[in-house]
Amino acid sequence: MSVGPLAAVYGLIETGGEVTQKLAMPFWILALGGFGIVLGLATYGYRVMRTIGGKITSLTPTSGFCATVAAAITVVLASRTAMPVSTTHIAVGAVMGVGLARGFTALNIRVIGNIVVSWIVTLPAGGILAALFFFMLKGMFSP
Repeated sequence: MSVGPLAAVYGLIETGGEVTQKLAMPFWILALGGFGIVLGLATYGYRVMRTIGGKITSLTPTSGFCATVAAAITVVLASRTAMPVSTTHIAVGAVMGVGLARGFTALNIRVIGNIVVSWIVTLPAGGILAALFFFMLKGMFSP
């Protein structure tokens, strides 16, 4: 669960619609985000970990370590430059890079294709759901 949009809406409500650079994040928003992460890991996380850790390419302890270090460096650099990134995308890219180092045939192209298609489908599906919720809530709360 991403708390960024919720925090932005909360900030707009708290400041009366004024956009500010800094806003104190209330604990309940952080707790809600933590709960969402735990719920996601408990319900679907094992499949994501199994796919990244074993279905894209076979990992040895050494290649797994290299993928983890590469992903960590990427996340740190993105954080330092204030670039919003997905750690899941970074982890998949790191594992693909480790597999590619052993040759193109070491990668499971079918699994990678499914991952890329799911990333592409997520954008319009999220947009459509956001529009549906917006118009539904607008209809419920507008006079």
